Amino acid sequence: MFNLFTFNLNKTLYFRIVKNYLFIIYLLFSLTFFSQQYTLSGYVKDAKTGEFLIGATIFVDGESKGTSSNVYGFYSITLKAGESNVKYSYIGYNGNNKKINLTRDTRLNIDLKEAGDLLEEVIIDALSDENTTGTQMGKIDLSMDKIKTIPAFMGEVDVLKTIQFLPGVSSGGEGNTGFYVRGGGPDQNLILLDEATVYNASHLFGFFSVFNADAIKNVSLIKGGMPSNYGGRLSSVLDISMKEGNYKNFQMDGGIGAIASRLTLQGPIKEDTASYIISGRRTYIDVLTKPFIPDTSSFKGSGYFFYDLTAKLNWRLSDRDRLYLSSYFGRDVFTFNNQDLDFKFNVPWGNATASLRWNHLFSDKLFVNTTAVFTDYNFAFEGGASGFNFKLASGIRDLNLKQDFTFYKNSLHNLKFGWNYTFHRFIPSSLSASSGDVEFDTQDDVKVYGNESALYFLDEWNVNENLKINVGFRLSMYQHIGPFTRYYKNPNSGVTDSTRKYSSFQNIKTYFGPEPRFSARYLLSDQSSVKVGISHNYQYIHLASISSVSLPTDLWFPSTETVKPQIGTQYNIGYFKNFFDNEYEASVEIYYKDLKNLIEYKENSFPEDNLNNNVDNQLTFGKGYSYGAEFFIKKRMGDFNGWIGYTYSKTMRKFDEIDNGEWFPAKYDRRNDLSIVGQYQINDRINIGAVFVYATGNSLSLPERRWFSLQENRIITVWSKRNEYRLDPYHRVDISLTIDAKPYKKILNPATNEIEKIDKKIISSWNFSVYNIYNRANPYFIFFDYSGDPLQGTAEFGASQVSLFPILPSITWNFKF
Repeated sequence: MFNLFTFNLNKTLYFRIVKNYLFIIYLLFSLTFFSQQYTLSGYVKDAKTGEFLIGATIFVDGESKGTSSNVYGFYSITLKAGESNVKYSYIGYNGNNKKINLTRDTRLNIDLKEAGDLLEEVIIDALSDENTTGTQMGKIDLSMDKIKTIPAFMGEVDVLKTIQFLPGVSSGGEGNTGFYVRGGGPDQNLILLDEATVYNASHLFGFFSVFNADAIKNVSLIKGGMPSNYGGRLSSVLDISMKEGNYKNFQMDGGIGAIASRLTLQGPIKEDTASYIISGRRTYIDVLTKPFIPDTSSFKGSGYFFYDLTAKLNWRLSDRDRLYLSSYFGRDVFTFNNQDLDFKFNVPWGNATASLRWNHLFSDKLFVNTTAVFTDYNFAFEGGASGFNFKLASGIRDLNLKQDFTFYKNSLHNLKFGWNYTFHRFIPSSLSASSGDVEFDTQDDVKVYGNESALYFLDEWNVNENLKINVGFRLSMYQHIGPFTRYYKNPNSGVTDSTRKYSSFQNIKTYFGPEPRFSARYLLSDQSSVKVGISHNYQYIHLASISSVSLPTDLWFPSTETVKPQIGTQYNIGYFKNFFDNEYEASVEIYYKDLKNLIEYKENSFPEDNLNNNVDNQLTFGKGYSYGAEFFIKKRMGDFNGWIGYTYSKTMRKFDEIDNGEWFPAKYDRRNDLSIVGQYQINDRINIGAVFVYATGNSLSLPERRWFSLQENRIITVWSKRNEYRLDPYHRVDISLTIDAKPYKKILNPATNEIEKIDKKIISSWNFSVYNIYNRANPYFIFFDYSGDPLQGTAEFGASQVSLFPILPSITWNFKF
C-alpha cells in the first residue's frame, strides 16, 4: 500500500509539474510571439546624385521611436513584428513614408528627392526637435547650402569663418590662423577632414580656410562635452565630411572670383557603384599684381598665392562593404625679393592628408568602420643675402589606424566602441645654412617621436520617454619614444652640462589618461528640455607660440618627460526650447572649464635657440580656467531665417614664471561676443544676406615707460603686466546679394505651337558681397616708434594702430554644368 500511495502521490506531483512546465512554455511562447522584434536597416541616399545623406531622420508613427543615419548614411532600428508606418525625412528634401510589415530582419534603402519648396511640411518635420531631444550639448550641424548664403570675405565661402558666428566660438581677429572655443587655445580644437587630422586649417594667415566649399557635404561642430569616440583635444571637434561624388551623372561646378577661382569635377566610374570627385582652387594675387610691378622695381619677384586640391574615390563593393579613399594637398607660398638689398626669402607651408576607409556590416545591428590615415604639416622659411643662404623648418607627421564599431542593440540602447593608434613624428625646428659651396655644420634635424593610443566605449540609453543619457569612457595612452637626445641645463649658468641619448623605440616616458564622459537630457515638455554634461579630456600635443597672434610659425610639440599632457574638465548645463511648431529654436548654456599643464615660452625665449638644447627647456607650465554663458536663438525656416548668438565669458591663465605667478587674461579672452546672421529669399532667384559681429578687443601687453639711457646708449622699455591692456573692440557689417540665373529657357514647340520650358545645361549665379561695409578700422596690432634725436633730448615716443582690411567689395560668378 505504501508503494501504491507513493506512486499515486508521485504521479499527481509529476502531472502537476508537467502541467506547470507546459504553462510556463506556453507563457514564454506567447510573450515571445507577441513581443517578437525585428531590425529594419539600410542606407538613405540622394535620389539625384546617389550620395548618402548624413543625419536623415527615421521616425515610427505611434511608437515614439526614431533614429538617424550615421556619417555613411546607414541606419538601424529595432521594431515590433507587424505593420509599422516609417517616415524618412531630411532637411531640404521631400519625405518618404513607408508602410512596412516586419516578419523578419529587413534591409530597406531609401532615396529622397530634393524639394523645390523649403516650406513643405514634410521637410519641417526633419530633425525639427533635435535641439530639445538630443543628449549632445553644444553640437551644431551646418549644411553647405546655408553656409553659401552667408556673406563671405572676397566672395570665398568659408567654413571656419561661419562657425565663428556661433556662440562660444571666436576668432583671434583678422590675420589670425586659429579659432577659439570656450576659452581654449587653437591647438585644443580637433579638426577632421574625412577623419584625417588637419593641423593648420587656414590659408593667407587666417583669411581663408583650407576647405573648398564645393567639395564639402557636411560640417559638424561639438563645443560642449565631446562624446568618448572623440579624443586628443580639450575644447572642440570640427568634423567635416567631403562629398562622395555623383554616382549617376557627370557634373562640373566652379566659380571665378576677384582673387581666386575653383573647379570641381565629379561623376560615376560605374553608375550606382563607384564615383569620384576632384576639386581644385588657386588664388591669382601674384598673377594680377605682376603686370603692375615694373622690371626696374627692387621688389620684382615678390608675391603670394595659395592652392589646394581635394579628391575622393568611392566604391560600393557590395551591400555590406564600401571603400572610400580621400586626399587633400594644399600650399601657401609667400615670396619676397628686394634686389636693392640683395635679400630674398621664400615661405611655403601647408597640409597633406590621405584617408582610406572600409565600411562593413557584420549584421543589420553591427556596423564597423576601419580607417587608415596619413597626415603631414610643414612650415619653412628659406632666405638669403649676398651669397649666404639659410633655411628654418618645422612640421608634424602622423600615421593613424583605428576601428569604430556601432551596435544598434535595440530602441533603448545605441552602443559605440573602438580603438585608435597614432604614430607621431615631430620636427620642432631645423636649421641649415650655406655660403657659396660651403655648408655650415649646424645639427641634424631634431625629431621627436611618440605613440598615442586609446580605447573607448559609450552607450546612448533611452531610460524612459523623458530621460536620455549618454555615458562613455575613454582610456588614452601616450609614449614618448626614441631616438632622442636629452640636454640637461645647469640651473645656474643655463649652459648644457650633460646629455642622455635614447635608442630607436626606447620608452622614455609613458602617460595614461582615464577620460570619463557623461551627458543627459530631460524633457520638460514636447518642446523644451534641460541638459547637463561633464567631460574629462587629455591632450598629448601642444602648440607653442611666441607671437601675440596665431601664425603658421607656431610650433607643435608633444608631451615628454618635461612636458606633461594637458588636462581639461568641462561642466555644462543648458536649457533648450523650440517655439511656434519648431520654427524657432533657442538655448541658454552655462559652462565652466578647468585646464592644467598649459605651456608658454619663458620670458626672453627664442624658438630658434635649439642648438644643443631641447624645445621644452624653453617652456614654462601653468594652468587656467574659463567660464561663460551662451545665448542662442535661431529661425530655422521660411523666406527669412538666421540666428543671433551672444556669449559672455572670462578666460584666465597662471604661470609660475610669468608675472610672479599672478593670474592674467588669456590673449583670446573675450568678455562680450555678439553675432547676428540673417538671410532673406526674395524670390526663387534672389537672396540677400547680412552679418554683424561685435567682440571685446584682444588683451595685450604694452610698454608703460620708455627712456633713452646715455649710460647704456639704448632705449629702455618697461612693460606692463601680461595682457593688462586691451585693443579697441572689433566690429563690422558684411552684406551679400546672390542672383541665380534662370535654370531653364523658353522655346516654341512647332508641333504644338506652345512655349515650353527646357532645362539649361549650365546653371549659374552671381554673388556680390561687401566686407566691412562701414569701413571700420579694426585693430590688428599696435606699432611703437619714436621721432627726433634721443641724444638731444628731442625724442618723442608714440604708438600707432595697424589695421588690415577697409571696405572690400567683391564679385564671384558660380556655375554648375
